[in-house]
Amino acid sequence: GNFTYRMREFEQMEMQFFIHPSEAEKWFNYWVNERLNWYISLGIKKENLRLHQQTKEELAHYAKAAVDIEYKFPFGWKEIEGIHNRGDWDLSNHSKYSGHELFYYNEKNKEKFTPYIIETSAGADRSNLVFLIDAYEEVMGGRTQTTEAKKEVEVVLKFHPFLAPIKVAVLPLLKNKETLVSLAKEIYQKLKLYFIAQYDEVDSIGRRYRRQDEIGTPFCVTIDFQTLENQTVTVRDRDNLKQERVKIENLVNYLKEKIEIL
Repeated sequence: GNFTYRMREFEQMEMQFFIHPSEAEKWFNYWVNERLNWYISLGIKKENLRLHQQTKEELAHYAKAAVDIEYKFPFGWKEIEGIHNRGDWDLSNHSKYSGHELFYYNEKNKEKFTPYIIETSAGADRSNLVFLIDAYEEVMGGRTQTTEAKKEVEVVLKFHPFLAPIKVAVLPLLKNKETLVSLAKEIYQKLKLYFIAQYDEVDSIGRRYRRQDEIGTPFCVTIDFQTLENQTVTVRDRDNLKQERVKIENLVNYLKEKIEIL
């Protein structure tokens, strides 16, 4: 089957945007672009997204125009969201059958009109599936650059940092060095006030890095012997594997800039 793409019960994310009829085309195009860019801004690859303009034969009876956002699933291109110009179909029918006018009166120019509605309708479950599929990556031979690869396949979940369930992992270089462990736990207690964080001291540092890669953690903070000397930690980036020394006092702000969407 298609996993959770089609379910008996599902969650929808919908918006009804009320506008003047003369501005329908402008706002329709605006919301098509905004909704497409929402997926891209959260890490979905552009090449895995496309727009489908519905033909007259495909349009719902209430729609004047409709565009589907489609994603390239392993089982083919499928719709994940629809943007519709519903015209005044909703409000005019509510007025007709309720006996109450549902118009908008503009005090400035004394104009009375029935608003058009631009609707965005996205599947929350489908979006969740899209983010999982797009983030999942298998690296043949592993990604290690310093030692010989021991894994046939290494799995990485490249979630956008904003979506990652765990934002940062705190790792003492060695679990049998009390000075490293106590400082690592202190830093972990501080970071978890701001982020969903995880502490891990089991196995080699390389194995711990890979465990975090598999669950999509974007940043790993390692406390090593240099930390004891100059109060800096190593911050490892999940995606490019680069490591940067950051002062402990600057660590929260450093991670906020990397994780949060402005």
